[in-house]
Amino acid sequence: MSALGRPLRRLALALWLVACSGVAMAHAPSTAYLTLTVVGEQVQQRLDVSLRDLDRELALDADDDGRITWGELRQRQADLDAWLRPALGLGTPAGGDCAAGPLAPVQVDEHADGTHAVLRRDWQCPAAAAALVLQYRLFAHSDPAHRAILRWVGDPPASGAEPMPLAPGDQRTWTRAGQSAAGAPATAGWAAYIGEGIHHILIGADHLLFLWVLLLPAVLRGGAAGTAAPHWRPVLLDVARTVSAFTVAHSVTLAVAMLGVFSPPTRWVESLIAASVALTAIDNLRPFLPSPRWKISALFGLVHGFGFAGALSDLGLDRADLARTLAGFNLGVELGQLGVVALWLPLAWWGHRQPGYRRWVLGGGSALAGVVAMLWCTERLFDLQLLA
Repeated sequence: MSALGRPLRRLALALWLVACSGVAMAHAPSTAYLTLTVVGEQVQQRLDVSLRDLDRELALDADDDGRITWGELRQRQADLDAWLRPALGLGTPAGGDCAAGPLAPVQVDEHADGTHAVLRRDWQCPAAAAALVLQYRLFAHSDPAHRAILRWVGDPPASGAEPMPLAPGDQRTWTRAGQSAAGAPATAGWAAYIGEGIHHILIGADHLLFLWVLLLPAVLRGGAAGTAAPHWRPVLLDVARTVSAFTVAHSVTLAVAMLGVFSPPTRWVESLIAASVALTAIDNLRPFLPSPRWKISALFGLVHGFGFAGALSDLGLDRADLARTLAGFNLGVELGQLGVVALWLPLAWWGHRQPGYRRWVLGGGSALAGVVAMLWCTERLFDLQLLA
């Protein structure tokens, strides 16, 4: 084996390890929904947390039958209260704390990503507070990738009232209407959604794997069955067309879903996303899909757009919020994609002239991606747990 062949084998092995470590990340991300309604000196909390996430923290499924019943949930009321108290903090910028009342009887509600427990309590805050500060620590130690969607509600509306994403450890401020306390600028929520778009693409192993299998043959003239491309400019143009087609396609269906025109069931969307990875990987090994490559990217990009929409569901955005949110989130997704392409393409160009690229990187990488994607598809279609 040549001296250059060994680094290619190491690169292929590293890619296998990265793909395997990202398997668990392809499952639906942990998402909660927090609404804080300010009425005078009282704040009414509604926090919707996935039963799946609560079961991971508190082992709610007492009989281990794979289902969490109403009785199992109500029996753990005290444990839920104790678990939640340190996870949320509410006070004033000056340091005054709001007093948390008892947790109301637990209810359940359905969201796009499954069944959630509804956790309500009232907070009593200092009189005449011009602003309130939320400290969010839910899943801070167990799931750093967790996200929540926060809505402050007041009458009249106030600064900081636009829906915005929360990560464990975040702090958000609500400013009472007509008061002089400084709230977040209007651009803060938009910037937060840019960050959320970057975060979503980077933790979305299925989206990343699809992008990667699309790009594996990009450095070969004639695609997967071709030879090493002699010049980098045609490769760069081909990659630009492929990524642009994916961008345009998923932007269209993201907007369609968020505008309420059409939104297919989450289970089918996630299954089709996994199938898109598997089919593209198989095409790398035995070409059968239409060429050029950008057509595949556009076709499957339509499906991935509905998947991105799942990350923004249940926001209750008005039209002004929706336009800003879509622009920020989509920009974040594109920045994340460009970062991945910028990291991968130089590596592929470095190794594409070596015989080992076709065998170990294109062949081995596509085979691994295809197997993992088919397992994902089976899990999502039949609600199974095949991968850790």
